[in-house]
Amino acid sequence: MDSVRLDKWLWAARFFKTRALAKKAIEGGKVEVDGARAKTSKSLSPGMLVRAPQGWDIWEVEVLAVSEQRRGAPEARALYQETAESQVRREAEAEARRQANQAFQHPFKRPDKRARRQITRFQREQGE
Repeated sequence: MDSVRLDKWLWAARFFKTRALAKKAIEGGKVEVDGARAKTSKSLSPGMLVRAPQGWDIWEVEVLAVSEQRRGAPEARALYQETAESQVRREAEAEARRQANQAFQHPFKRPDKRARRQITRFQREQGE
């Protein structure tokens, strides 16, 4: 086999849980092949560059092999190789998300009766 449909490859490479989700992402314009928007039935062959979302991250990978069957994660990982720029960008974005989460402090508990009164009083004073 020298080529496979884009939606099948994304599913087999474990970028999406189902082919339906892969199709939805492709039709929504979130997946690019060689720098251009692609259709679901686009034929992929080794050497092509695919840009696809996975969770919060956007992966840019080179297709190393094609498969129509979904297998285990180690075998799926052998279908592609992430570009160096993509890996650096993903790590930087992940670090930025970590920093943002650390800056945000969650309350330890819900406000009690006294705290609710103070909040109400503060809101009334701000409204005047």
